[in-house]
Amino acid sequence: MTSRPAVKATAGSHRSTTARAPKAQLTPPLSIIDACLDPEIFGPWFKDRLTWLAWIVFLRVMFGLGLDDAELAIFRECTSRTAPRPGGYLEATLVVGRRGGKSLILALIAAFLSAFYDWSPYLTGGERGTIMIIATDRRQASTIFKYLRGMLGIPLLAGMIQRETSDTIDLSNSITIEIQTANFRTIRGRTVVAALADELAFWMGDDSANPDSEIIGALRPAMATVPGALMLKASSPYSRRGVLWNDHRKHFGQDDSSVLIWQASTRTMNPSVPQSFIDSATEDDPSAAAAEYGAQFRSDVESFISREAIESVTSPNVFERGHISGQRYYAFNDPSGGSSDSMTLAIAHLEQVNSEKMVILDAIREVRAPFSPEAVVDEFATLLKIYGITAVCGDRYAGMWPRERFKVHGIDYQVSEKTKNDIYRDLLPIVNSKQCYLLDHKRLFGQLVSLERRTARGGRDSIDHPPGAHDDVANSVAGVVVQTRAASNVTRTRQIQINYMGR
Repeated sequence: MTSRPAVKATAGSHRSTTARAPKAQLTPPLSIIDACLDPEIFGPWFKDRLTWLAWIVFLRVMFGLGLDDAELAIFRECTSRTAPRPGGYLEATLVVGRRGGKSLILALIAAFLSAFYDWSPYLTGGERGTIMIIATDRRQASTIFKYLRGMLGIPLLAGMIQRETSDTIDLSNSITIEIQTANFRTIRGRTVVAALADELAFWMGDDSANPDSEIIGALRPAMATVPGALMLKASSPYSRRGVLWNDHRKHFGQDDSSVLIWQASTRTMNPSVPQSFIDSATEDDPSAAAAEYGAQFRSDVESFISREAIESVTSPNVFERGHISGQRYYAFNDPSGGSSDSMTLAIAHLEQVNSEKMVILDAIREVRAPFSPEAVVDEFATLLKIYGITAVCGDRYAGMWPRERFKVHGIDYQVSEKTKNDIYRDLLPIVNSKQCYLLDHKRLFGQLVSLERRTARGGRDSIDHPPGAHDDVANSVAGVVVQTRAASNVTRTRQIQINYMGR
């Protein structure tokens, strides 16, 4: 290969145990494709080159390298564009099916940008540039990090690593590679030379209704001072909302757009996945398989309740309401065994506001796992007694233990007659008609707005949190709001009966 001698000349002998860092430059000494094909650089990760053909085309397009006719056909199939931009792209969104190879490609790009580019002109006195890889969770992050550690550990580049922790690698050229989970607060204060976002369609946060847009929004200012900073977002698709969907809707198939959208099925990007596996998944759940392996956004999943509706019934800067003597209060509990889900409690009352009976949310409690269920019941029972509550309604799927534990404290635990799906369904008209006042609670807001309505093959709707997310706070609040509103209807019915009998 013609580029090999240039790499050896800048990096020193690849056999040396104290190899010097390559003298990277704004135009790297070799292309990313050459690095992938070279057995002494990243070639070992791309041995079966036929299975990586579509990825090679993507990399050529991303980094402004030429295409032959066969590669151009793949480009057109995956982008619905006629031709790539000659200079490549600084921002791209990959909508690719599961097991398509996204994590390895993100690691490859991070390794290449960190080892073969010179970012020093954009860093000042002691400042380090950051290549940030953001994953859904620690497990996904560790997969990318494992690939990355291996790539930077080859003899040619091993001398670059100065310090390594479980989620960062400091290189000798003032570049730090960080693995982060999806949290926009961890991004601020850095100079980001490249941001690689993995599975952003599944970034869920109880403290935010839209963590994907907040994280991407926090990244852009961190990249503003670095000409040539690269942003790559990759995910298998899910519902028609969020950054991934918005990018696709705005830029897919647009030749003049500077944001590249690459949409491809699992087998397009990774032909080693058996078609029989895809067929089996499709038979089990066609809609899910079309999204997970066909890279098609789901049309059977939609938002259940709008953020505007929740905002309209939220009392700003009201975090809790104290007990009022003579007022009757209601409570709903979402129990948990203490190992994974939170245990939550919500308290509310009815109040006449103008001519309307309104449900007023008074208190929310959440204890996150791990915890002792007995200790949490003790804490919740104390709060219930402050509000004069002797009976609490709760989830029917928790078994007998909540009844037994609350009974110890003189609280009657009553199993809800409604399922969670029914409770959420009944909550919607209460919120939309503004018949309740909620507390200013970030996790409640995030969980309510994230709720999804899914339509099953039989046409039946279900309402639940997205995959990987939680709704423990939302469940308790929805339960107590619906329960309290039902008490209002009972009171109104009795009053009508009394009035009728009086006549």
